[in-house]
Amino acid sequence: MSQFLQVLLSGLATGSIYALVAIGFTLVWQAAQTVNFAQGEFVMVPAFFVLVGVSYFGMPLWLALLFGLALSVLILGAVFKKLIVEPILPHGGITLIIATMALGILLKESVKEFYAAEAQPFPALFPTDPINIFGAVVSLQDLFNLGISLGVVVLLTLFLNRTRTGRCMQASAQNPAVAEILGVNVKRMVLYTFLINAALAALASFLITPVYLAKFSNGETLGLIAFIAAIVGGFNQIRGALVGGLLIGVLDNLTAAYVTLEYRAALPLVLLILIILVRPQGIMGTSEGRTV
Repeated sequence: MSQFLQVLLSGLATGSIYALVAIGFTLVWQAAQTVNFAQGEFVMVPAFFVLVGVSYFGMPLWLALLFGLALSVLILGAVFKKLIVEPILPHGGITLIIATMALGILLKESVKEFYAAEAQPFPALFPTDPINIFGAVVSLQDLFNLGISLGVVVLLTLFLNRTRTGRCMQASAQNPAVAEILGVNVKRMVLYTFLINAALAALASFLITPVYLAKFSNGETLGLIAFIAAIVGGFNQIRGALVGGLLIGVLDNLTAAYVTLEYRAALPLVLLILIILVRPQGIMGTSEGRTV
């Protein structure tokens, strides 16, 4: 029982970070009706912003984290929307999807070329000492990651549902034309969405990189798993992205602990196929019918 609890808590901690990245997919989909296939690289890059702040500018860790967050929000949020999304979106969603794929490759190769091709150590944000919970040995880092990730999701949900700006963002996502008629500044709301996505990606980067090290290829696996998590949970629902991320994190750890390590990488794909066959809109998603 103690081993099961240990595996469960570790899976929830990892899954909560997947959920942060998956929510980014959902936010961009709601704002621009497109899929950002550079989302994994959006999580990889902020860690290198922090390393640049520490290594080249001699910043203390707390200041380097703020530096990395600010650069992420600016470059991966505002600049991404202004220079890539706005000019390309009128030409169709497929064109923009291809552009995000190209952006992901550009970010990955740029980090590899200008910083390092080898994995770099990243300073731990929290103590890594293990603690005993009902006989299960759990890392404090995992508990902090789980608590912070779930707390951010709760705050984001409250912001979207309980504040005027949040409701305007949702209205802009659901029906931009009607929202604009009602006086909502749709362009500003969409910008807020991209800024929030960049901030979530930076937070996920700061939490997961101390565990997996900073490497230019980190975004490939993380982006794929988070994309699958968003589809499994429901691509048009933030709560769906949360459920999908937690589910994949827990099942991945259970598979590794009780079945086999060899096929754990295939689990998200198997889960994706099952969900598409049984419930295409995802566990928490809703059907988006269109009039033809």
